[in-house]
Amino acid sequence: MNLPLLGRTLAWQRARWVIVTLAIFGWGVLIPVIYVAFSDVIRDLANSGAFPQELMNFGSGSLFTLPGAVTLGTQHPIAIAMLSVFAVGATSTAVAGERQRGTLEVLLSRPVSRVTAYLTVLIGLLLVVGTVLAALIGGFLAGAAMQGVLDELPLEHIPLMWLNGFLLWGAFATFGLAASVTFDRPGPAVGLTLAYLLVNYFFEILGSLWQDAAWTQEYSLFHHFQPADILDAAAEPMDLVILAIAFVAPIVYALVVFPRRDLPAPA
Repeated sequence: MNLPLLGRTLAWQRARWVIVTLAIFGWGVLIPVIYVAFSDVIRDLANSGAFPQELMNFGSGSLFTLPGAVTLGTQHPIAIAMLSVFAVGATSTAVAGERQRGTLEVLLSRPVSRVTAYLTVLIGLLLVVGTVLAALIGGFLAGAAMQGVLDELPLEHIPLMWLNGFLLWGAFATFGLAASVTFDRPGPAVGLTLAYLLVNYFFEILGSLWQDAAWTQEYSLFHHFQPADILDAAAEPMDLVILAIAFVAPIVYALVVFPRRDLPAPA
């Protein structure tokens, strides 16, 4: 790892890192407030049969329980968008953006190998993703404490919840960085990474809303991050294994491809 490059990577993310961290913490605080305000209404609607059961859920989350609301909070498009700022946007432009600007050659002309440069940027961006995810979880806890329902969130399972979420978003981040070292321009890298995330998200939401397509959820990485099951001590160890494979595979790819790539002169 190269410490100056790590510092520069974190410095480039500093402003939006602070903004997104504060925003996603506020979103996390809001989820228990919504749960306390509307859970009884949602439960009465479900018991009345006025709405199909599928429409009572969003993804794998619901407002029937606080852990279910936490799951909803992690799978809501607002949370997805904020985490994607770094897991998709920052990672997929990290190397390809340097390449397009013609600054990658300057960096690699110094005594920094491609492997070191890649691993340093990877560690820096994963650190950012991990802290933003921690802010989201911290918001859940703060909101639950403010609403007097903190006892519904078993605190001993929170570290596992963070780890599982980190593997999920780390998988998108490592995919984005693998795309970034593959292309010479940010556009294709961003497009491919965003498509990867959206396909996974589509499978998760489709399976939750359409019973006949429930099988599609098994092919979504989002379905393998279930805060409700983790908090209820019913987590599936295979979920961690699947996410770990999705996390590591792009790293292996990048470590093989990036050092061997020819870098033509910038256009």
